[in-house]
Amino acid sequence: MSIPDLSIIIPVYNEEAVLPEFQKRITSVMATLGLSYELLYVNDGSVDTTLELLRELKTADPQVCYINLSRNFGKEAAVTAGIDHAMGSAVIIIDADLQDPPELISELVAPWKEESIDVVYARRKSRAGESWVKKTTAAFFYRFMGKIGPVALPRDTGDFRLMSRRSIEALKTLREQHRFMKGLFAWVGFPQREVLYDRDERFAGETKWNYFKLWNFSLDGITGFTTAPLKLATYLGFAIAVFSGVFGLKIIFETLVNGVDVPGYPSVMVVVLFLGGTQLMFMGILGEYVGRIFNESKNRPLYLIQDFEKTCPLKDDEIEAVSLNGE
Repeated sequence: MSIPDLSIIIPVYNEEAVLPEFQKRITSVMATLGLSYELLYVNDGSVDTTLELLRELKTADPQVCYINLSRNFGKEAAVTAGIDHAMGSAVIIIDADLQDPPELISELVAPWKEESIDVVYARRKSRAGESWVKKTTAAFFYRFMGKIGPVALPRDTGDFRLMSRRSIEALKTLREQHRFMKGLFAWVGFPQREVLYDRDERFAGETKWNYFKLWNFSLDGITGFTTAPLKLATYLGFAIAVFSGVFGLKIIFETLVNGVDVPGYPSVMVVVLFLGGTQLMFMGILGEYVGRIFNESKNRPLYLIQDFEKTCPLKDDEIEAVSLNGE
């Protein structure tokens, strides 16, 4: 089977409202590029008619293929499944909600084709249809991760990007369970280039990312990509110990000079509650890391495949998931 120039990975979860329009726009874009391609949809356990729509799209367009995961494993796992099975000389990752316009693909392809740039990522100039709270917290998160992480993360950048075959092969060697893909994209290195764009509003349907999921995602990113919280716990614990020692010496000195005063109940309670809360907080941080060690030690597959379209160019020796249909 011939290798396509581009593999377009599209993770989908309950996207029945937007899939037809997305397919229309991306096929229109790909027709203008003059490159061979495959559209690799990864159905992440959708409970609506997304899978049925993917089957219809495959019938209508031979360039479409899909992987159907056995349940909802999360977007990071779905993207990983697509990366594991993409055959193209370069891979483009894009969401189906049309917030990231398919028309930008030509600008991602140009530096790769003309200058052999390995990673071309799309950086947002603006984010339409999102609240100021989400914009502010997202901006803070990217800047915070850029300060504490082992490698600099491109600011205001999501998963929408092109990656060359050698950068994809490097990325496939990273198999940790708690996957912060934006960090992994940056970690593999290779020459990178940004393309600026204005992010659109979601075309249809509802976002799958509420604030609780975004909070958990940020925790995964911080604890899965850096040990800075553990270092912070060490430094803060040391500072509290020094302060407590100095304060204790002050009490001893005042007792020797002025005699014993009746201790104040409020001040004692403040110190006890402060130290107790600090200890519980850092026990929680330590627990997050221990939990990740526990999950990694089980060595479970990152995803399970229920079925896949058999004309989709998958390499049997690259399938690390278990196919539940026994084939």
